[in-house]
Amino acid sequence: MVVDIKIPSPGESITEVEIARWLVEDGSWVEKDQEIAEVESEKATLPLLASHSGIITFKANLGTIKVGEVACTIDTDAKKPKGIDSRAETDKTLAVDKTTEIVRPEKKAATQKPLNKELSNVKVTPLASKLMDDNGLSVDDIISGLRKITTTEVNIAIQAKSDTRTTPTVKERGEVRIAMSQLRKKLSQRLVNVKNETAMLTTFNEVDMSRIIEIRKKHQKEFQEKYGVKLGFMSFFTKAVVEALKQHPMVNSQIAGNEIITPNYYDIGIAVQTPKGLMVPVIRNAENLSMAQIEHEVLRLAEKGRNGRISIDDLEGGTFTITNGGIFGSMLSTPILNPPQSGILGMHNIVERPVAVNGKVEIRPIMYIALSYDHRIIDGKDSVGFLVKVKQMLESPEELLIGGSNPDRMLLGI
Repeated sequence: MVVDIKIPSPGESITEVEIARWLVEDGSWVEKDQEIAEVESEKATLPLLASHSGIITFKANLGTIKVGEVACTIDTDAKKPKGIDSRAETDKTLAVDKTTEIVRPEKKAATQKPLNKELSNVKVTPLASKLMDDNGLSVDDIISGLRKITTTEVNIAIQAKSDTRTTPTVKERGEVRIAMSQLRKKLSQRLVNVKNETAMLTTFNEVDMSRIIEIRKKHQKEFQEKYGVKLGFMSFFTKAVVEALKQHPMVNSQIAGNEIITPNYYDIGIAVQTPKGLMVPVIRNAENLSMAQIEHEVLRLAEKGRNGRISIDDLEGGTFTITNGGIFGSMLSTPILNPPQSGILGMHNIVERPVAVNGKVEIRPIMYIALSYDHRIIDGKDSVGFLVKVKQMLESPEELLIGGSNPDRMLLGI
């Protein structure tokens, strides 16, 4: 029986996708549930799975294909070839993306390796090289076939030596052209729309990371032994953002037509750099998660991103986003909004800087943070107040235990 493998729908309103690459060879044996291709939509990259075991036959080329069309067929009546490992093909990338075009000057490989090491620097023209190939001759054969040296050969050698001294080495000039993927096209469109359709502003502040670094250094080993995951910075920032959003709900809002929608939950998007581009998977109901649970979610989503397995469900929704340019060495930036959200927090690298502490100059680990926001619904008071609250909770992490309130004020009841 021959079974059709059709392109599944990756999400609502998506009518066509792109076969980014085949993971098996045409005519090879595949196992049931084996990944046979990568399918890329405007939102995510998804694997195409074999529904049965058998011999696969491609029915579509790399590139754009409509949802529901047949990508390949599997002959389930075919016999499995002897010596084939059931999953041997899974871990191989056997196809090259035909949408990639490499343009570079043509360069012919040396036809024959000289037998004599002293002749290894002899230059051969392309025409001479072809003639030598046609007649089965090497450089050694040509040199040994010469009967005498005339002034012509000497002048050629003199000129060649002069050229070597005076002519600088010129590197090959070339370029690589890669077709823009569906995901990159959609991302480009969304970024341009954000710039054109929002009143985006950015406000900045700085955070003394001493206390968080101290906590991580002191409790890292015990935390990792208990929960099986490292204690990073993202859990502190996510917790601080959630508490600050509770006090400044407009930063958690978004515009829908003529209405402003303010959720009473906090789904925090974490920007992740993947081989396919920047993606923002979402940590759902972050307000209900512990530090360890947040770190596990960050690790899970980051691994899915690196492996190109982030799904539509991972990306949908989100009320606020955190992006960390610091891991690439960024000192400061103005992060761009992730629509339809109205706010995004940018983290940056930690640098030891001189700061004034109680009238004295001290060296402290400082991180600059940035909040980009849509000024149409978020006023300066909310944006600045939100960022100040994030700063306060990061510099005094114990406030995260009491909803971002000041312990002294709580004690005094004021």
